[in-house]
Amino acid sequence: MTTKPVLILGGTGKTGRRLAERLTARNIPVRIGSRAGTPPFDWLDKETWGRALEGVGAVYISYYPDIAVPGAAETVEAFARLAVERGVRRLALLSGRGEPEAQRAEEMLKASGADWSILRCAWFSQNFSEGFLIESILEGEVALPVGNVGEPFVDVDDIADVAATVLTEPGHIGQLYELTGPRLLSFADAVAEIGNAAGRDIRYRQISHAEFTEAVAAQNLPPEFAWLLDELFTKVLDGRNETLADGVQRALGRQPKDFSAYATETAASGVWSN
Repeated sequence: MTTKPVLILGGTGKTGRRLAERLTARNIPVRIGSRAGTPPFDWLDKETWGRALEGVGAVYISYYPDIAVPGAAETVEAFARLAVERGVRRLALLSGRGEPEAQRAEEMLKASGADWSILRCAWFSQNFSEGFLIESILEGEVALPVGNVGEPFVDVDDIADVAATVLTEPGHIGQLYELTGPRLLSFADAVAEIGNAAGRDIRYRQISHAEFTEAVAAQNLPPEFAWLLDELFTKVLDGRNETLADGVQRALGRQPKDFSAYATETAASGVWSN
């Protein structure tokens, strides 16, 4: 295992980049699975999959643009079956809570014959600093169609720690780890904590679904991103995920990072200063 590289699909993304750092620190070789990688990997071009799999010992599967989008499950299934066919059985899937397409992908991975582990994650804390919400934070107002729904935001450093563990240590095959932070916060709570940590007045405003859809359309995003934002904010954030889970504790034997620690550390980096 340690002599063969780990293929990290989405290796330049939030979790993949951190996973690559952790594996490299353990002297485990990595192969970054991206269109700019060597060899290149593209989810939309199955001809690139085989070469990316050559000689690897395990794969971290992060689907782009998101495992919630229609068709993701079938694509993940096709990749998993090819990997097993090529002798790469150790697969870890980054999944999402309360997302029907994500849960379909999980079931297809289980049926592929792989030695699987699943990381089913809550909303990333880093969406406020490395994702689409950072612009709103910098502008001083976050406007979303979400009311007082609690979300157990999970830190991507915890996700990367779990991914590194399940891919390199025994005892994690066939395990589904549901990864959340240690408490529930509404988006208004989260924005308030960021404002306090950054020493800035950052407001949260609940808007209607129609206003949100209009705002997304004005950004001229690719259709799959526009669909994804609508799906996540108007359907998934309906209270279905308003529970804590113990995946971080089970996988790592420690508590997950609290959102306040994330906010304090990120504010200190200056990324929210304008």
